[in-house]
Amino acid sequence: MDLKTPRLLLREFRIRDHAAVHAFASDTEVTRYTDWGPNSPHDTTAFLADVTQDSSSTPRCRFALAVVSCRHDALIGSIELQVTSASDQHGAIGYVLHRDWWGKGYASEAATALLRFGIDELGLQKITATCDPDNAASARVLTKIGMRRERHLRDHLHIRGQWRDRVVYAALPPSRSTENAK
Repeated sequence: MDLKTPRLLLREFRIRDHAAVHAFASDTEVTRYTDWGPNSPHDTTAFLADVTQDSSSTPRCRFALAVVSCRHDALIGSIELQVTSASDQHGAIGYVLHRDWWGKGYASEAATALLRFGIDELGLQKITATCDPDNAASARVLTKIGMRRERHLRDHLHIRGQWRDRVVYAALPPSRSTENAK
């Protein structure tokens, strides 16, 4: 599965993506607000083995995609949509970019494309994302793509020896967003 945006290609991962993935997944600044990492080389190998195996499953519940800059032909990050409940038509997205690509609108562009895919192609009725409350850049991306803040989860995850909060954002299909605004 490939998704194209004006500047990006969102494509399936390949095992040979190891060096590019490890470049951002092993960076302590990139993984500062994530619930994983920084990755060892083995962690990155395990991630790629997992996502390349998942891409062949049917029905598919996980869409883990490489974010590639078309202009530079460079893998710059990762974005994922998981169907968290098929019966309720719910999903969740997450993303991470190499820090050299921060602040250029790439996360918003990729997240918008995956959000549209989840709603338009998969028929999801609610897509959520979480971020650390200290991660203002990620919160801006989620707001920019049309997600609304729903709640604050206190001491939600135990990460690297410390309890961390999470803020939950959600998006509904346009028809449901209008219904709920009434």
